[in-house]
Amino acid sequence: MKFVIENLSKCYEKKEVLKRIDFTFESGRIYGLLGRNGAGKTTLFNCLNRDIKVDGGGFWLEEGGRKKEVTPEDIGYVLSTPTVPEFLTGREFLKFFMDINEKSIGNRKSIDEYFDFMNISREDRDRLLKDYSHGMKNKMQMLVNMMAEPNVLLLDEPLTSLDVVVAEEMKQMLRAMKEDRITIFSTHIMDLALDLCDEIVLLHGGVLERIDRRDLGGKEFKEKIIAALREEGNV
Repeated sequence: MKFVIENLSKCYEKKEVLKRIDFTFESGRIYGLLGRNGAGKTTLFNCLNRDIKVDGGGFWLEEGGRKKEVTPEDIGYVLSTPTVPEFLTGREFLKFFMDINEKSIGNRKSIDEYFDFMNISREDRDRLLKDYSHGMKNKMQMLVNMMAEPNVLLLDEPLTSLDVVVAEEMKQMLRAMKEDRITIFSTHIMDLALDLCDEIVLLHGGVLERIDRRDLGGKEFKEKIIAALREEGNV
């Protein structure tokens, strides 16, 4: 399966944030979307999730040479700031999500099996979500997206503010989940992208540039990215 973006453009007033982007993502891989703060990573995700309207171009899924329109069910979106219904307990939230998505959740497990998978302790499962830590709320976001099994998973800097243990758990889970879906992981932290991702895609100057996999971790690779981001910051 492929996720194809063609001529995608977005402007805010006179500033062209995304400039006729052309790119193809393939399933089974984690793509690191690397870019300076303010480069347009969140704008790109909001366009792909149809939270904001694009000014030009489009995107679609492609399988076996056939195009398929992207539906809301195809996209999972994990925000950097967790958004969960804080008036519900963790268990109530999962039950509600499972009930309204009963027909679309495959290989359905029990609520406690899902909690076990996410390493959420038994004493936390019946607490209100408003009392969850940032990391635990992020885990709940990740969990419902895992249950929904979207074809494209957008992750907007979900690990940046997590402690070391939770961040490592999330990375292991993302690696385990990557088969049969396209995962795009946005970050401005180069070392995190190098550690987690199969491919690095650089967003600068409003366009996407694929970085050769053989260059990952090399001195020239890092210098190239730093130079590009520094140049963008001076524009």
